[in-house]
Amino acid sequence: MDLLKSSRRGFLKYTGLSALGAFITACLSSNAPAGGGAASPATGGAGGGIASPAATINWKIQSGWAGNDIFQEMFTDWAKKVDEMSGGRLKIDTLQVNSVTNTAAAIDAVSSGTLDGAHHVAVYYFGKDHSLSLFGTGPMMGLNGQQWLSWFYYGGGFELYQDLVQRKLKLNVVSFLHMPMQCQPLGWFKDEIKSPDDFKGMKFRTVGLATGVYQGMGASVISVPGAEVASALDRGTIDAAEFNNTTSDIAYGMPDVRKVMMAQSYHQPGEALLIDINKAKWDALPKDLQAIVKYSIYAESADGEWKQISKNADDYAKLVSRGIKIVQTPKAVLEAQLKAWDSILANESKDNPEFAKIIDSQKKWAQKVYPWTEKINIPTPDPVSYNWFLKK
Repeated sequence: MDLLKSSRRGFLKYTGLSALGAFITACLSSNAPAGGGAASPATGGAGGGIASPAATINWKIQSGWAGNDIFQEMFTDWAKKVDEMSGGRLKIDTLQVNSVTNTAAAIDAVSSGTLDGAHHVAVYYFGKDHSLSLFGTGPMMGLNGQQWLSWFYYGGGFELYQDLVQRKLKLNVVSFLHMPMQCQPLGWFKDEIKSPDDFKGMKFRTVGLATGVYQGMGASVISVPGAEVASALDRGTIDAAEFNNTTSDIAYGMPDVRKVMMAQSYHQPGEALLIDINKAKWDALPKDLQAIVKYSIYAESADGEWKQISKNADDYAKLVSRGIKIVQTPKAVLEAQLKAWDSILANESKDNPEFAKIIDSQKKWAQKVYPWTEKINIPTPDPVSYNWFLKK
């Protein structure tokens, strides 16, 4: 075949890089001399033949979620994206919570190579260093989940996290955040919360730095894994609890054991999911597969948020139809939470330089982003335009 005489139409049909490569290969093959002068494509010898495709890489990644949790669905959605984007070269075996190890030990299993990765939230390793809770369950300082992720990827958060995990904690792990969440409910209760004093003596379930927020109002915080919260409420091991969102709360049975949900809270005004990958496995990936993993995480961050908005809205309607009492958290409780945060941040920063450095970085990002957001954008959700168009 003569490349110069090939028709323009025939050439343009090879629109992608891989197709163009195949086109050029076909041309070279047709012009190759007969006989054994050219290397066999199967063997990929020194004569310039085409090497066989790399073997499929298989990763085992365990999540922190039960099979009916929306977070598990997001996890499997991400794995499908990786499979499709890589053309099947990288496949992820999506394991549910506790398949190989318990949630608290998952990051150690990733570091050692027992697991290739884990899908969870950073706060699950709060016991290793309280700074980890700032990557998803911190005070947020007026920012929403998307703005907070902008800090992680464009404000230095990514580098701070890798330094914390790899240098200080000596873990052989590379980590990515994704899927910004909405504000979490204050919790599920027997009776409506009317003041901070209602928490005094209450046995309450939460995680991470949020333990200090509820303790600051007088609660006794008890650690309970998400999948066991409803049974702990039913048995009376705890009096009340928070988990995450209307969809996950239904999946874990909260409305089966408590009929009052207090909405809006500063204990976790936003959060994000975390993907940990064994660093040796990450470093061994070809550059194009590293890019596919990275950008598929970004893609699932958007896709997962869109899906959660849809499902949370549906499940909110289900809670209303079931007669669940949904009450806005009183201002006095919100103010008590903010005061508790002041104490937490001051105390945690005293003896933990990494904690202080991360908080300082987040404050600077909030000071950069918030003024622009406040002055330029209409806050959403916007009741004015909603009522104008839908409640005339």
